[in-house]
Amino acid sequence: MNNNSGVLLDVRNLTVSYGNIKAVKGVSFIVRRGEIVTLIGANGAGKSSILKAVSGLVPYGGNIIFENKDLQRVPAHKIVGMGISQVPEGRGVFGNLTVQENLRLATWQRNDKGKIAADYDRVFRIFPRLKERCRQPGGTLSGGEQQMLAVGRALMSRAKLVLLDEPSMGLSPLLVREIFKVIAEINRDGATILLVEQNANMALRLASRAYVLETGSVILSGDGRELLGDPRVKAAYLGA
Repeated sequence: MNNNSGVLLDVRNLTVSYGNIKAVKGVSFIVRRGEIVTLIGANGAGKSSILKAVSGLVPYGGNIIFENKDLQRVPAHKIVGMGISQVPEGRGVFGNLTVQENLRLATWQRNDKGKIAADYDRVFRIFPRLKERCRQPGGTLSGGEQQMLAVGRALMSRAKLVLLDEPSMGLSPLLVREIFKVIAEINRDGATILLVEQNANMALRLASRAYVLETGSVILSGDGRELLGDPRVKAAYLGA
């Protein structure tokens, strides 16, 4: 895991509401370049709402600063163009498009054809199964293969910051390990990662730093492996 001290994402006093329900209540955290930062917490803790706010998909209060630019009022498609790509919960694969077409969609804001070709090679190196199935419709892939395709699409956008929302959901233990290995690899390749994950054990082992959320607020933060040993985290999330 790279660890450059430069702050890439700075979230300050973030609030997200759905009608009268406050999903996120004054959350602040930073993500430095080259880090894997994870947000853990039970369902309904506000984790996915934070990622949606960063992506510009929900209205919010507070400030989200990316590369020293405030994202308030920046539309979602421009946020993608700035270098933030989200792999949504449920994968969001276009089932009627082939694997290759799904990947090509992520390059719509790019005009560097030579680098696009190199990125296809990179995605197919990381996910050989996608290469084997590149002409297959996305909807015919297994759950694990669709997750690989969703991550591959984020890589094709040349994102500086990849937001991963529950990448292990619904996968077998073997595929979970594979997906986490890939997350480590794309981080080594230079992508900074903000990871939302219910598998706290795997997420904390991988993360440079972690924030623990409870009912919309940060209750703990620290080094990922240090939090693995924290009795409060063990009791609430690690079944100890």
